[in-house]
Amino acid sequence: MPQSDPSPGPELDELLRSRGDLNVGSFRFWFVGQRWEWSDEVARMHGYEPGTVTPTTELLLAHKHPDDRRHVQELLDQALHSGRPFSSRHRFLDRQDREHTVLVLADRMLADDGAVVGTEGYYVDLTHTLDDARRDALSSSLPDLFAARAAIEQAKGALMLVYGVGDDQAFELLQWRSQETNTKLRTLAAQVVAAFPTLQIRQDDLRRQFDHLLLTVHRRTE
Repeated sequence: MPQSDPSPGPELDELLRSRGDLNVGSFRFWFVGQRWEWSDEVARMHGYEPGTVTPTTELLLAHKHPDDRRHVQELLDQALHSGRPFSSRHRFLDRQDREHTVLVLADRMLADDGAVVGTEGYYVDLTHTLDDARRDALSSSLPDLFAARAAIEQAKGALMLVYGVGDDQAFELLQWRSQETNTKLRTLAAQVVAAFPTLQIRQDDLRRQFDHLLLTVHRRTE
């Protein structure tokens, strides 16, 4: 867990270090053979007990929302042909036909010789947001601190722009990366803001570049 610093508001740092209400799981996808690996969390998102199902491209597509299935299929085809990560925001239906909205954040998966062999990353389930009690606590106790920490707000704005998520969900994404990488949230957010202008803003490429930035930005603070 990141350590708090002597600057004002250490109690906020304690709160920001938690993952909040995000449901996050990891995955790997090898291009050769189209082999998938799901973490226990991703299996449960889809309604399976861990170890009871072998994920395949066919199974993955069968779970996608009918309106999003073609989009995901096209992204997978592009990944297989270009070697780029499979990244998306889309919906899927679990085994109980409950609809989930997820972000798939991914980066390239490299062999020892540097060759791209697949893509790996995370499923972030956006279906559930902060509960009312937590939302009220944040609203009542932290507005002044939030206003004073412009880097966090700017980083949230970047996530909202790129991923099309709301304010709370963008904040939870930053919280998650803070805990996963053992990096103070304010430090990580400042690095996102500093690096964002260096991305080449092309509509077909921005999402892939930002995925890479979000998943590796903690290394810039070392």
